[in-house]
Amino acid sequence: MTSEKDGTLHSRILADLEGKILSGTWPPGHRLPFEVDLAVHYGCSRMTANKVLTQLARAGLIERRKKSGSFVAQPVAQAAVLEIHDIEAEVRSLNLSYAFDLKQQKARKASAADRQRLDLSAGATVLDLTCLHRAGTRPFCLEQRLINLDTVAEAASADFSKTAPGAWLISRVPWNAAEHRIQAFSASAEISAALEIPRNAACLVIERRTWGASGPVTFVRFTYPGDRHALVARFQPGESPAG
Repeated sequence: MTSEKDGTLHSRILADLEGKILSGTWPPGHRLPFEVDLAVHYGCSRMTANKVLTQLARAGLIERRKKSGSFVAQPVAQAAVLEIHDIEAEVRSLNLSYAFDLKQQKARKASAADRQRLDLSAGATVLDLTCLHRAGTRPFCLEQRLINLDTVAEAASADFSKTAPGAWLISRVPWNAAEHRIQAFSASAEISAALEIPRNAACLVIERRTWGASGPVTFVRFTYPGDRHALVARFQPGESPAG
């Protein structure tokens, strides 16, 4: 039977280790002390130390590897499938610092592929943008975006080195329809270099198109390392009887 003292000590150790993980004191990949070392440090039994590590693993905060020890898990971002989400908010929800780098900003005539993606007519112009979003020191996702300059003319003079294009559009351009397309891909040489992942590593790709009152607004492709992102759909039962 677990004594009250054991329970209190378990809670204190759990809170201490959780705090170090969530605060970033122990970053992803950091190896935790072994059970025997935790037991000595906290003056507890190895069983209590094992229970704490087991609870952290169940919560997804650490990974336990045979013969290697326990390591702080890489946080996995969760994005709502049917929402237009803000990448900075996704990153900060992981208790990580956020930054982005503007790699390209170029206004040009829409190609045939651009016209198909945005339902544009011949002669349309687009703003071609590429951004790399970071979570802490690691790449979080690669953003490749087209903005329809016939609908959003002011984007041509916007400084996207200071404000990410997604956040800029959300704050300035009302939209009335959106379409999401979700796929899995293997990382190309370009993607693996940008995201600092192995060639052919699994990636999650989210493509989105939005429309406003004046027509198509933007097409964007977000590419995430497959092991660092998850999609969540929350819905309620319809009015029809259950089958």
